[in-house]
Amino acid sequence: MKLPQAFLDRMHQYFEEKGDPSEEESFLSSYSKEAMHGIRWNRLKVSPSEYSACMEKMGIDGKKVPWCDGGFYTPDISLGNDPYYHAGAYYIQEPSAMLPASVLGVVPGEFVLDMCAAPGGKATRIAEDLQGKGLLVANEINADRSRALLRNLERAGAGNVVIVNEDPKNMVKNFRSFFHRIIIDAPCSGEGMFRRDPYAPKSWEKFGPQSCVPIQTAILGYADEMLMPGGTIVYSTCTFGEAENEERILDFLSKHPDYEIVAHPEIPEVTHEESGMMRIWPHKTDGEGHFCVHLHKKGAFTEDPRKETKPDKSGNFTFVKARECFEEFMKGLLTEEAGKEYIEKIRSEFVLHKDKIHLMRVSESLFTKLRVVKMGDFPGEIKETAKGRVFMPSQALALELSPRSIRPSRFLSLDRDDPRLVRYLRCETLMLTEEECGYLDEGESIIVGCEDFPLGFAKVTGSTLKNAYPKAWRLMG
Repeated sequence: MKLPQAFLDRMHQYFEEKGDPSEEESFLSSYSKEAMHGIRWNRLKVSPSEYSACMEKMGIDGKKVPWCDGGFYTPDISLGNDPYYHAGAYYIQEPSAMLPASVLGVVPGEFVLDMCAAPGGKATRIAEDLQGKGLLVANEINADRSRALLRNLERAGAGNVVIVNEDPKNMVKNFRSFFHRIIIDAPCSGEGMFRRDPYAPKSWEKFGPQSCVPIQTAILGYADEMLMPGGTIVYSTCTFGEAENEERILDFLSKHPDYEIVAHPEIPEVTHEESGMMRIWPHKTDGEGHFCVHLHKKGAFTEDPRKETKPDKSGNFTFVKARECFEEFMKGLLTEEAGKEYIEKIRSEFVLHKDKIHLMRVSESLFTKLRVVKMGDFPGEIKETAKGRVFMPSQALALELSPRSIRPSRFLSLDRDDPRLVRYLRCETLMLTEEECGYLDEGESIIVGCEDFPLGFAKVTGSTLKNAYPKAWRLMG
């Protein structure tokens, strides 16, 4: 691999100042090795006791990533066609990139901001930690990347998530001192991705590290304004340059003396600096280059009354009828116990935008004048038909539900080796067996799954299954 000469010169100076020329040789030799690959099991859908069995079924034997529960190193093979992937059972993620969300330490019920969220690796991990409680605001300034973020969060079955497509400076007035935790996977020069991305060195030469420094400085400042006292910022990059890493943090601390660095010596196989900042070096650890630091804002959490304020629309006829239609659908889809619990959620979180239904724990007014890609949960929409008002479920609803909450008569579990599974993912019509016709509800929307992992909706019509898997999601080839 041909590395930029300016990069080589700077790294030579770095290791020379450290007084260990042999380390420079080891660092450069790491570029002749293969890039690291990994997956992270989704703990919303897979328990730790199931990791090994699921990987065995996939035919892979991965070593555990030491800094991430559910993270495993995997061979460089195509895992995006596996039905477990389509069901959101795991997320494909470079192992080093699993570190920052682990350091963030999210607790269920907190309000969390992912400032640079696409494509969704950190956001999906945060959603796992929240366990459907609290709120995750996932922001992505690039519109195209925000759509990829939406797909990944929906596939993961993430609840209580709002996705926005904004410049962070436009968010400050809406969320001043609002969040318990903020994660910043900052735009950077990407030196840690040189051996993974053949275009990264060219991009580095074109734009250079210094083009990223002003952006990183600004983002840290916006984060401070949106973090409540007692809160946490985790800042990370996938680059080596001190100007984008240590110098950015020291500059921030000099301007914000109410912050302190929290060290994490308990995390294994990571290089811990005396300051408490962390690095992953590709010649020392199985991972690409990464920098991470945990910043704590002194003080104590103070709850914001805006989080609980929601308007009462119980007198709105259209609102009430739409809610009743949605509740009726969920009563038929879910078991009695799960249905009661879900309807309680509907009663407290129901939001209607024209014909589209959302579930939101907080008031929509928090997002006034922001470009919103996803407003909380989107279970579906109301359609007016010749037979009256009908609820049409979304793909996101199927992926968010636990198989244990679905009535057996509304859930078709297909084995991994059932050829109909691939046909379903290709949006083709399926034929049902005589046994399946006997227990599935005729004429109703059901959920099709790979084993115990829901994939999407279909409708039973006699011995056939009318496929409702989104064409935009379909498996190609």
